[in-house]
Amino acid sequence: QVQLVESGGGLVQPGGSLRLSCAASGSIVSINTMGWYRQAPGKQRELVATITRGGSTNYADSVKGRFTISRDNAKNTVALQMNSLIPEDTAVYYCNADIYIPSLHLRNYWGQGTQVTVSS
Repeated sequence: QVQLVESGGGLVQPGGSLRLSCAASGSIVSINTMGWYRQAPGKQRELVATITRGGSTNYADSVKGRFTISRDNAKNTVALQMNSLIPEDTAVYYCNADIYIPSLHLRNYWGQGTQVTVSS
């Protein structure tokens, strides 16, 4: 059984910052790519940022230069530092990970989501 648990969401004013964290736990052999996605009301879920086990990153154009993704392989965690937040960043943010489980199958997992609201 594998779980991804996010934390760090909340309400912030435009121009402010938030840091999201996600911890993977359970029967984990290793974790490949980890990432963050978001879904705003009435919109499809979209990629925000991903990071490989080796540290290569990929960002949506809309967040480049404002958001930074990082991970700690020893702790099975991934974080998203969000700066210069704008109202358009308001969404539920989901953690995602490709995880090798003891059967050596690679499976994709999602967290439960954390709400980020950017408003004055």
